[in-house]
Amino acid sequence: MEAPPNALNRDSPTVRAVKDITFGSIAGMVSKVFEHPFDLTKVRLQSQVLDSSARFSGPLDCLKKTWHNEGIRGLYRGLPAPIVGAMAENASLFLVYGELQNVILRVSGRPLSEDPTMPQLALAAAGAGMFTSFLLTPIELVKCKMQVQMLVTPTSAAAELPGPISVLVSVIRSSGLRGLWRGHTGTLIRETGGTAAWFSTKEFVARLLIARRQRKHDGSLPSPSGPVQLHPWESAVSGACAGASFNLALFPADTVKSAMQTEEELRPTKAGAEGKPIPKATFFGTAKEMYRAQGIRGLYAGCGITVARSIPSSAIIFLIYDGLSKRFA
Repeated sequence: MEAPPNALNRDSPTVRAVKDITFGSIAGMVSKVFEHPFDLTKVRLQSQVLDSSARFSGPLDCLKKTWHNEGIRGLYRGLPAPIVGAMAENASLFLVYGELQNVILRVSGRPLSEDPTMPQLALAAAGAGMFTSFLLTPIELVKCKMQVQMLVTPTSAAAELPGPISVLVSVIRSSGLRGLWRGHTGTLIRETGGTAAWFSTKEFVARLLIARRQRKHDGSLPSPSGPVQLHPWESAVSGACAGASFNLALFPADTVKSAMQTEEELRPTKAGAEGKPIPKATFFGTAKEMYRAQGIRGLYAGCGITVARSIPSSAIIFLIYDGLSKRFA
């Protein structure tokens, strides 16, 4: 089997942590540059569920109109925030995931040289996702707000749109630090369950591929006595399967989160008139409202393009992370 992160590793805990943070950051940054136009499309489709009339008929229409009205700059609107977010997300995910595996093995009384079981991997992944959600929510709030700016701003005024720092400061001024975690319930649900599915699927498929390779090589089942490195294509295939499972697991939670985080930009009259207190939309209240508006279809707005882009994006992440881990082992 492929050795779990930090298992059978002679590096000190500090060196392991630096590697996880560095490799995860690089993998996340590269994948985010590739997928950002598709993420922007997803957010815009999710954000229009509660609108009285839809701006876009589907993902291709959204991509086409964004390119026509805003150009390449529009497709990458809000990129700095998700770049930072991807680096923070993947660095913390891989770091916490590896450390939690060691904790779980110690608690269960098993030696660190053994592979964790699939339930143990899922538990470690869920814990990593839960931790990471607290880092991601403010970053995604800024990203989502920037991605819908042009929907309510004339093209001629695009140059005057606030950047990520200005958006961040504006949120703090209007809602305080607590406002940065608007929609956190959705991020928490998505990251906890989605990350459990992400890492578990990657490991499950990787083990199947390793077993297949070893049976083909010597006609026998793989020996559990030592680690076996994944080939690059095996990292990519298992990562691609993981990407699809992450987004299919709890996609409606992400849809509700996006709607909450863009409410003030797209539905200002609903959010509250000037001089009146702005009602605080709850996660489950928004979910019910979205379900009443468009049913299950509304809760899965943008799911198709999200899954389509997550397959190559996740393949890139694990291809880079596994490759760097192997290169600098």
